[in-house]
Amino acid sequence: MFENLAGQRSSVRKEILSGLTVALALVPEAVAFAFVAGVDPLVGLYAAFMVGLITALLGGRPGMISGATGALAVVMVGLVANHGVQYLFATVVLMGVFQIAAGVLQLGKFIRLVPYPVMLGFVNGLAIVIFLAQLNQFKVQGEWMGGLRLALMLALVALTMAIIHFLPRLTRAVPSSLVAILVVTGLALGLGLNTRSVGDLASISGGLPQFAIPAVPLEWKTLAIIVPYALILAAIGLIESLLTLSLIDQLTETRGRASKECIAQGLANTVTGLFGGMGGCAMIGQSMINVNSGGRRRLSGIVAALSLLLFVLLGASLIEKIPLAALVGVMFMVVYGTFEWSSFRIIPKIPRSDAFVLILVSVVTVLTDLAIAVIVGVIVSALVFAWESAKRIRLETTDEDGSRIHRVHGPLFFGSVTRFRELFDPQQDADDVVIDFRHSRVWDHSAIEAIDSLAERYRNAGKTLHLRRLSPDCRELFEQAGNMMEMSVHQDPKYGVVMDYSPRF
Repeated sequence: MFENLAGQRSSVRKEILSGLTVALALVPEAVAFAFVAGVDPLVGLYAAFMVGLITALLGGRPGMISGATGALAVVMVGLVANHGVQYLFATVVLMGVFQIAAGVLQLGKFIRLVPYPVMLGFVNGLAIVIFLAQLNQFKVQGEWMGGLRLALMLALVALTMAIIHFLPRLTRAVPSSLVAILVVTGLALGLGLNTRSVGDLASISGGLPQFAIPAVPLEWKTLAIIVPYALILAAIGLIESLLTLSLIDQLTETRGRASKECIAQGLANTVTGLFGGMGGCAMIGQSMINVNSGGRRRLSGIVAALSLLLFVLLGASLIEKIPLAALVGVMFMVVYGTFEWSSFRIIPKIPRSDAFVLILVSVVTVLTDLAIAVIVGVIVSALVFAWESAKRIRLETTDEDGSRIHRVHGPLFFGSVTRFRELFDPQQDADDVVIDFRHSRVWDHSAIEAIDSLAERYRNAGKTLHLRRLSPDCRELFEQAGNMMEMSVHQDPKYGVVMDYSPRF
């Protein structure tokens, strides 16, 4: 019993310290993404607090961290520039409603359709995006640092990374990222080093977020403006959240609940929009920090969100003194840990199509945004799969009891119907023909039309055709063929095609 109590205390300590580490890393990210979206830094900080807290309490993936993200910010900037921040708040509320609907309809399960090469491309692309985002901290008023100032920044970044890398070899009692931040901050303050700090980005001091219905006109024109943005933001937020959920599942060897996470993300964004936040979704960088620091439960996410609020309310003067170099070093280690370096080793060994998809998704993620990258990756993977499957259809032909038996092997669908038609020559075939679909499966309407067309060709050639082992859905379509064609009912499969083709009149 005492061992269990000691283990629980150790686990709670890890969760609290991990959450505190994440909160420190959230500050510059939330401020930076607020700048990207063109809103006040507190709008980003409030979003990180509210989205992080609600998803930690109600989400489907304990240990995953949510907050304001760059993937959403780059979409918001146009809306804010053209219509103002109140339209952004209204859009975030509607975005949340769409995400709740997606969760209720259990659309989150479709994340399973994302192929592994797309997942690798997502991880690698996002790691590159995180890395590139940190480079902005090496600029002052748009100009790159130089001389001693740059050398000092690089030295502190290197020290932070070294502590994070080597400290776990000595002890895992406290998160190495937190120790690195404290050591580098103490060194900078103790020696009076002239280096950029969080306060150089913006002041993070503020009060509690206030409830307010977005001040936008209640008319159709407003909906016409915010609905397209809300749909795009909802899609990006859910895709990034569910892919991050899948990644954390792999790292922790547990399984999150996708639909529950969709509902939690939606509720969080709806509330955030009503309290003056810019919305958000799961953050792969901060989630990796949390998991690597020992955060596995909801407690770490709750501590991170509440700590962030305390920073805003009470601790702004202290947090603003943290050197940016320390936080950049933490994020560089996140990049190193997130990027799948094994990709370089496996690319020559996997099919060329998978390698192409992996690289394509990575590049599109960097150049555009995550949603487009994943959609492009899934579409390309689906087309490759359809092409490869289309080449698998073939016939096995035998003559039995005066009839010629054609046994179809391979899936019959839109991609393989052309090859299917080419396999038959009614004019040269026997007078009595049997087409057996035991080793095939009819997938869609294109396949049914191809079979119907083939039956018509045999009828015009004066041949008797028997279709066997077709599903009831297929048989209904061919009843009009009458005595010229026989369809066996014995041992027919019970599957259905993708649509119900029975008459509805």
